[in-house]
This record gives sequence, C-alpha cells and structure tokens, in this order.
Amino acid sequence: MIEFSSLRLSVAVAITVAMFAPAQAETIRVAVGTQDTTINCATGGLLIRELKLLEKFLPHDGKYKDVTYDIQWKNFTSGAPLTNEMVAGKLDFGAMADFPGSLNGVAFQKAGRRSLFISVLSGSTKGSGNGIVVPSSSPVQSLDELKGKTISVPFASTSHGMLLRAIEAKGWNPETDVNIITQAPEVAGPALQAGKIEAHADFVPFAELFPWRGFARKMFDGAQANAPTFHGGLVDADYAEKYPEIVVAYLRAALEADRLVAEEPEKYSELIAKVTGIEAEVDYLFHGPLGLQTRDVTWKPEYRQAVATSIKTLKLLKRADSDLDINQFVTDRFIRIAAAQAGRDYDSELKNYAQLPLRAKDAATGAEISDFSRVAQIWVKDEAHVRHYASPENALKALAGLEKDGKTIRVVYAQDRESGIKLFASQAWFVRSSNGELSAFLLKQAAEGWSKKNGGAVLDFAAARESLVASR
Repeated sequence: MIEFSSLRLSVAVAITVAMFAPAQAETIRVAVGTQDTTINCATGGLLIRELKLLEKFLPHDGKYKDVTYDIQWKNFTSGAPLTNEMVAGKLDFGAMADFPGSLNGVAFQKAGRRSLFISVLSGSTKGSGNGIVVPSSSPVQSLDELKGKTISVPFASTSHGMLLRAIEAKGWNPETDVNIITQAPEVAGPALQAGKIEAHADFVPFAELFPWRGFARKMFDGAQANAPTFHGGLVDADYAEKYPEIVVAYLRAALEADRLVAEEPEKYSELIAKVTGIEAEVDYLFHGPLGLQTRDVTWKPEYRQAVATSIKTLKLLKRADSDLDINQFVTDRFIRIAAAQAGRDYDSELKNYAQLPLRAKDAATGAEISDFSRVAQIWVKDEAHVRHYASPENALKALAGLEKDGKTIRVVYAQDRESGIKLFASQAWFVRSSNGELSAFLLKQAAEGWSKKNGGAVLDFAAARESLVASR
C-alpha cells in the first residue's frame, strides 16, 4: 500500500513538473540547394547565404515565436543532383533553370509527391543565356555549318532543350544530322581547347565564360531559337503547406538580394566572383544594367510556356512518361505575398519586359544617355564603377585615351544593335556606316545583313578601333 501511494505521488509530481516546465522550442530545418556557378541563381542562393538575408526575414512571431531555425546550405554544379536530394527529403528549397526545374517536378511526381515552382529569379523571354560556342580558331560562324558535326551539351539541362529546339527549327534529325554527346561544362572546356569537339552548348554562364577565358567563341545565342529561358526557385510542396510563412521569407530574401544587385551591380559581381571564381566581368555581363538576362521575379506567360516546353521535351527524351499539370506546379501565390511585403507591385512588374534600366550620363560628353541601342561600357581596373557611353565610337575613342594614360582596362561591353543583348566588345562584330557610326553585333552574318541593308563596312573589334584612329 505504501509503495502504491509513493508511485501515485511520483506520477503527480512528474505531471506537475511537466505542466510548469517551459515548452521545448521547435527546431525547423530550412535546407536550401544552390547552384553558385550558375550565376543567375545568385539571388536565390549565393547572395542570400553570403549576406545572411534568410536570417533577416524568417518569422519569429505567432506560431514561430519560440522556433529555432536550422539553416543548411548545399551547393551543386547542376540541377539534377540537387533534385535527387530534394526528392530524398534532404533539401527543402532549390534554385535551377526551367528545364531541370521541370525535371524536378516530374521526379517528385514519380515519387508520389509534389514540388512547386514558386518564383522566377532571372530570365530572358527571348532566350538569351543559353548559347553555343566553338573553339576560338574554328571557322564556323553559324549553326548551319554544324550539320554533321559533334556538339556536346549537359544532358537534361536547359541548354539541352535549347539545342534540340534549334535543331528542330532547322528541320534536322537530332539523331542523324548531328552527333550530340553529353558533357558537363568542366569537361567541355578542355575538350574545346583540345579540339575534341566541334561545338558545345551550355547554360549560364558558360557560353560567355569560355569566350571570356579566350579558348572559345560564341556563335549562337538562345534568342535565335526564340526559346524563353529562366532560373527560379522551387520548394517541396509538403514543406510549403506546413510552413508557408517560411516560403515567403525565402522569397523576401531573394527580393532583397535582387534589390541590392540592381543598386550596386559591380560590388555584387565582385562578391559572386570571390565565391565562385567566375570573373566579375562575366557576372556583370548578366547582372549589370541592360544585362544579358533580366532579373525578373514574375511568372510571365513566356516563362510558363518555357516550363510547358521543357515538359514536352522531357517526354520526347523519354525522361517523363506523364504530363505535369502546369497550373498545379507553377504558382505565384508566395511571390505575390513576398512582393507585397517588400513594397513591390507584382502586377506592374508582370507587364514590364524591359531590361534592368541604365540611368547614366555619357562619360565622354556628360549628356544623359537616352538611346540604349548602341550603348557601350568600359570597366577600368581599380575603379569601383563601370563607365557608360552612348555609342561604341565614344567608348572606343575613350578607350584609346585611357590606355594612353596607362590605365588597365578590365573589359569593354557593347549592346547588340538588333537583339539588345550585352556583348563582350572584343568578341563582337561591328558595322561602321559612312558617317562613322558604329553598331555592334554578336554574329558576323547579322553584321553583314545590317551592312547590306543600311550600308557600311563589317569590322571585327580590332579593325573597328583602327578605323576610329584613322578617322582622326
């Protein structure tokens, strides 16, 4: 009887202690998969991590009042292994392009679960960002000249989708008219240098990085395939249902990273370079004003179509055996809330197709730049900001003066006269009209077409420079 009473007393004491003891704080994991070297994912990964922006926006009120966050980061070189870890439950968020992002949705579906495409981070409704390069010594100037040749590409990537669409547009059979092999960019680079492949198709930033490093030349831009492309953020749907406020917080962090890059593109291009080893000159080509792609968080119809096309291509490649419901997979629910909290007008941005604007005066004349079709830029070593010019001729004249003064030039940029995409001027073709006006083009045949229609001589970068010196 004494033992029973003691037992009851012990139980009562235990219950009382439990009632008045502080509740154990819940620990919530926030595990994010990034692609640091895919620099257009920077605002959805690298910059959030490096600037600790997620910590700034994670909720600490309401049901999250006593929560402890376990923030985890893992970097990948492509979307496929990132998707594998999301499906395995090791990651909650991921950032990747439209093609691997669609593969992510398919993989979750096969596992009897769902993922959500929750935001665009950066993209091009024209298709710029993906591209095809050839060895710098190659005579190839157009896709037509690659018929019967070997083209490598990372399989199941957004550039793979671009290549297949470009081949389809030519009416070619991808299995017989070209030899397509799979190669990751780290393998393709040495293969190009060794002449083991005739061409390589790749995603951001390799179609620009390889030419910048001097062993390749870009001869096809994704815009020529008219295939919209983007990078965006994804989340495990079960996680989003359980923690919608955390999904919004992640997107608030992405929006803040986007704002910071827009305000100081040179500064954050340097940070991206420090983390990834991808030169700041390449990063600025994408992230600076009038950049090759536009950081755009809205689900424009073209980006929704990019997902639909990717799913169609996956079925063609037998990587998907059933349709993925776009309306269930792609959602603007969370980004609309995040944008509203950040004071941004989502619907207004949805209608805006402009590149990141340039608001600057010509560094040579001091006049406001209002026509952006012939903008050129110079980044001088040890200068914090890029210099802007209203025309290539103003920039090249200034370039000669800067070099005469002993300045080291990091890079010269020009805008393609027809497509508006940003170019490395040293890789561009130019047409000089009879009045001395210079227009820049990515492709030699585009320059020749402009020359035939408007008159003028077709010149490479060196010849364009010499023509200005001769005209003085």
